[in-house]
Amino acid sequence: MTDPVHRKSVGLLLLTALGWSLGGVLLKSVDWPPFAVGGGRGLVAALFLLAVGGRSLRFTWSPLQLATALAYTGCTVLFAAATKLTTAANAILLQYTAPVWVALFGAWLLGEPARRADWWTIAASFVGMAVFLYDGLQFQSLTGILLAIASGVAFAAMIMLMRKQKDGSTLEAVILGNLLGFLIGLPAMWSAPLPDTRSLVALLLLGVVQLGIPYLLYSRAIRHVTALEGVLIPVIEPILNPIWVMLVIGEHPSPLALLGGAIVLGAATWRAVAAIRGRGR
Repeated sequence: MTDPVHRKSVGLLLLTALGWSLGGVLLKSVDWPPFAVGGGRGLVAALFLLAVGGRSLRFTWSPLQLATALAYTGCTVLFAAATKLTTAANAILLQYTAPVWVALFGAWLLGEPARRADWWTIAASFVGMAVFLYDGLQFQSLTGILLAIASGVAFAAMIMLMRKQKDGSTLEAVILGNLLGFLIGLPAMWSAPLPDTRSLVALLLLGVVQLGIPYLLYSRAIRHVTALEGVLIPVIEPILNPIWVMLVIGEHPSPLALLGGAIVLGAATWRAVAAIRGRGR
């Protein structure tokens, strides 16, 4: 027998990764500066989540809620800056160092120590992503690399802080983080020309489908999974991202990239199955 609530939460994490992975193809469709896109996407996501949450939302302005919002904003803003200063491959690979930080600090902050299966999954994911992104990896621009690592730390902090609020609601922190991202991107939005119709549609999809709905699902899933499950199962996101670009825009990955993607997908699938069976026992 397995825990049906936990099994459903694992499914929500996979759907979350699916939504996140649409970022690449949608971002390529917006003819706007990166920080303007980030601000616009944040505003759309915040308005969507406010509409969905309605009267059930409770903004407590507690230190934990504010810290989660800051970690969320740091994750998104630092990643955008890192992508500008180093290669996209460097940025996404180093952001997904987050599982290491969760494994190291999860036991102290949450009382959820990493297991052997977690470390094996982390190792396999790193190998797979390195193989997948090999052609795009360039060890240059120290500032960009450091910002990408900081984005991974912020990503890990966001997940652990969301998990720490498992008995409450984390949606409010996500809304605050999106509004803060909007304020950071507001100067770029103000100085940029108005986007065309195609860009506006892509921006709306970024805010609702790529950010709003996935974080709505993630905020529900994180209550019933460990912090490490919450970062390891969605690790398929950086692999799915260029696949959508390939299907829609026609940028075809190399055979080496396909091999790396298979390794990551296999590791994430194995970890999801192991999580479900472990919770059942």
